[in-house]
Amino acid sequence: MIMIKCSLYSRQGCGKISCLAKGARRTKSLLLAGTQFLCFGEYMLYKGSEIYNMNSCETIELFYNLRTDFDKLKYAVCITKIIGDVTTENQNTYKILRLFLNTLYTISEREKNLSLVFSIFELRLLSILGYKPIIEYCTNCHTKIDLHFYSIIDNGLKCSACAKQDTSSIQMMDATKDAVTYSIIAPQEKLYSFNIPEEAIRELEIIAKLYTTQKLEKEYKP
Repeated sequence: MIMIKCSLYSRQGCGKISCLAKGARRTKSLLLAGTQFLCFGEYMLYKGSEIYNMNSCETIELFYNLRTDFDKLKYAVCITKIIGDVTTENQNTYKILRLFLNTLYTISEREKNLSLVFSIFELRLLSILGYKPIIEYCTNCHTKIDLHFYSIIDNGLKCSACAKQDTSSIQMMDATKDAVTYSIIAPQEKLYSFNIPEEAIRELEIIAKLYTTQKLEKEYKP
């Protein structure tokens, strides 16, 4: 008997679910398409004594462009790795699933800077996980003006005066600051609707990478 063990992410509050797809490796199997990497679909499952089994599936989106572009695939694989690391079985992950699908669709179907997309994803994911940066005021003195530094240690924006005493502070141009703020507060459906200059993308990439490494205690690189 040929089986595939895979993980599904449920929209109904069950979160990540491990399941077996019997016979899915056969070329004529009705489960073959639905058990491919990065497939979004509707699945009929039944629960055995220890694990779910897949009875049938209907594909909704295969993200075909990810499979034909190596750079896009690299980013998709890295995002999938992060999602797998931060989720556990039977945990409600609906917000993470929405972000996951939105990000995969953006990478697959839109010609956006991949570093920008990945940085936005990291900041938004950390916010969902409970590591939302402080963006409304300086993390030290609480002023709401001159917030042009990002403190990795103190989890948010800092004014120029307070940043002088913080070696983890990274200076930002206005476009980078706006990108950080938008990545955290934007509606999900508009999350990837903006562009910024190349220099701001590099700044945002550094901030997102350092913040993710600190909070997840692991470095991820596409």
